[in-house]
Amino acid sequence: MFTGIVAAVGRIVKVEPLLDVGRSDAGVRLTIDAGSLDLSDVKIGDSIAVQGACMTVVTMQDGHFTVDVSRESLNRTVGLSEPGRVNLEKALCVGDPLGGHIVSGHVDGLGTVDRFEPVGESWLLAIDVSKDLGVYMAYKGSVAVNGVSLTVNRVEDHGDMTRIFINLIPHTVSNTTLDELKPEKKVNIEVDTIARYVHRMLQATSQITG
Repeated sequence: MFTGIVAAVGRIVKVEPLLDVGRSDAGVRLTIDAGSLDLSDVKIGDSIAVQGACMTVVTMQDGHFTVDVSRESLNRTVGLSEPGRVNLEKALCVGDPLGGHIVSGHVDGLGTVDRFEPVGESWLLAIDVSKDLGVYMAYKGSVAVNGVSLTVNRVEDHGDMTRIFINLIPHTVSNTTLDELKPEKKVNIEVDTIARYVHRMLQATSQITG
């Protein structure tokens, strides 16, 4: 479990296929430079969120760690298939402050950036998501974008997609990989856990009463 409060920006420095090169079902092993992330309390088998996706540490050495990413995970996420900067967050421990919101590290789908532009001292981020994810978006609700806990400021439904609007403070932009966003870029989306359960309960209640 995570909070969506990015602890450090690391970098994928090596991507190696887990099976024979060229196999369409091959996952990859990522070697990640942890940057400023403190690995002193991390053990083999622990979880670290990488761009919002929960990954298991398989090796560690000299400020680097490796994770294995399945083909299924690669197909459902972005930012895990090539070298580049990544948001990092270690899993919560009992007693840790919940600074963002409850994040599982299970990416629900991809969004597409519609706008990313400065507005005054802040930044406006508008993201298009599919309708099946849009039902979980609400004014002042929470969403994780590339592993960053953010607050939705406006929701617009347009046919088969939903557009969400988010206000980003300069600190968030400069301390995460969100500074790399631009129109048409894909992002990892995880919907709010509470919204997921509420939606399911409403569906079940409707089936029972209907």
